[in-house]
Formats: sequence, structure tokens, C-alpha cells
Amino acid sequence: MIAFYVHDLSPFLIYFGSGFGIRWYGLAYILAFLFGTLLYRYLAKRGYSDLTPDQVTDFITWGALFGVVLGGRLGYMLFYDLDAFLQNPLIFFRVWEGGMSSHGGIIGLALYSLWYAHRHHLSWLNLGDNLVVVAPIGLFLGRCANFINGELYGRPATVFWAIQFPKELAFLPPGFVVATLQDTAAIDPKFCTVDAVVEGVRSSPQLHDYLATILTPRYPSQILEALLEGIVLFTLLWVLRTRFCLSNGILTGVFFITYALLRIAGEIVREPDAPLIGIFTRGEFFSFFLIVIGIGFIIAATFQSQKKSNE
Repeated sequence: MIAFYVHDLSPFLIYFGSGFGIRWYGLAYILAFLFGTLLYRYLAKRGYSDLTPDQVTDFITWGALFGVVLGGRLGYMLFYDLDAFLQNPLIFFRVWEGGMSSHGGIIGLALYSLWYAHRHHLSWLNLGDNLVVVAPIGLFLGRCANFINGELYGRPATVFWAIQFPKELAFLPPGFVVATLQDTAAIDPKFCTVDAVVEGVRSSPQLHDYLATILTPRYPSQILEALLEGIVLFTLLWVLRTRFCLSNGILTGVFFITYALLRIAGEIVREPDAPLIGIFTRGEFFSFFLIVIGIGFIIAATFQSQKKSNE
């Protein structure tokens, strides 16, 4: 039998105790902001952006806060956890626990950049074309944080690189979970809840070995999505931005379409984390709308370019 890796990574980079510390999830956002700012400044210095290099930091800072964080969190609440949000709206502010929607973040950032362009009399399409080039960096780091947290895991798999995720216990049939917790409590009475088991696997070899016998091996879909939505998407957009002369808006359209297609591809091996919409996962369903939006951007950009050439 194949001995699969039982996920035992800590969500904390530095742990202070009692659930407090510096989380990898938060670090991912900070690094995304830093790398995004540096890359955008690079593009601005070389004349790709209507923003000056000095304006970039301000734009990225507020875009990260109002666009990515608020948009991503609100999107998650509306798209994936609406019932809990309606019952307790204050859970919106518990961002340290995870729960961000990339679709919500994209929409939030698009709306913020629209407002910023209007306020500063800049081309919204130009802002968007540069913003989408650096956005995959944040997507990549966010998916890496998902993997470290052991969340948003993949579907059952038999490949040798499959991983067993203890957080799966929270979504298994209640009867199975009760029986499992009885066994884990026999190992150590403190392992009497799913959260305690997830945390304890990092320090108890006996618990680790027991979970290896009951958990389902799954695709590490977070890593696959990090490669697709991060590395592949960034490489494509960077080459298009720095090697080709494209009308404002084309690159934004390419981002929406390509991200949606790559997200749909990733959903093939990702375990649905919310009820299906018809035959589609939530990620697939909302990605279809992004494809339509992307096509709209390309059509509008092409029409505007032809109009200018005829003037």
C-alpha cells in the first residue's frame, strides 16, 4: 500500500498561543502586496502605465484593502456562506480564519480601479491592463496559503502524490465523525473535537498514524491551482504586456477569459466546498460570467481602437 502524506502543516508562521500568531495566510497577502507593487512600478517606469511610479504604491495599497480584501471577503460570504453570514454578519470581519473568494476579489478590484480612474481622470482600461499582470502573484500566494491551511483540498485520488487532509473530518457523515472522535479520544482525551484532531496531528505520531488509516487520499488541488492561476497566467500576461503592443482593455479581457478557463480546469480535481449550482461547482458557475465579461472587454477595446484609427 502507498503511504500517503498526512497534511500536518501549521497555519501559523509564528504561534503565540491561544489561537494567536502570525499566519501564513496573512503573510501571503502582505507578500502579494509587496510583489504586486514592485512589478507595477516596474511597468510604470517603462511607460506601460498611465500611473507614475510614485502613484503606484497608493493605488495598490487601497486597491488591496478595498478591492481584494473587502471584495474577496464579501464575495465569499455571498457566494459560499450566505446562510452563516445572514445569521451572524459579524463573521465578515473574521478574515484571519480564511474564507476569501477570488471571484469576489477580482470584482472588488475592478470596481475600485473604476472609481480610482474616474477620480484621477485616468484610463480605466490602462489601469486594468497593468493590474491584471500583477494579480496572478496574489492568486499564486493565496493558493499556497490554502494548501498550508489544509483547506480547499481536491477530490479523492489514487496517485502516489495524493495527500490526506485532516480537515476532511469536518465534512464527513456525523456517525463516522463520532466514531472517529471516540478513537482519537482514546489516544489522548484532548483529541475529542475535529479542531483538536487537526491541530494534534502535528504533535502526536500515534494520532498521525491513525488518521493515515481512515482519511481519503486527495489531489492537492491548491498546488495545481497555484500553478495554473499563478505561474501560467502570470507568464502569459507578462509576455503579452512586455512583448506586444495591445490596445487598452485587450489584456484585461484576456485575463478574465484565461483565469476563468484555468479556474474551470482546476475545479476538475477540486472537491466542491459548497452545494452545486445545477451540474456546476460554484467556481465553474461564476467563471462563466467572467468569460462573458472578458469577451466584452476585448470587443470594446477592439471597437475603440478601430474608431481611433478611423478618426
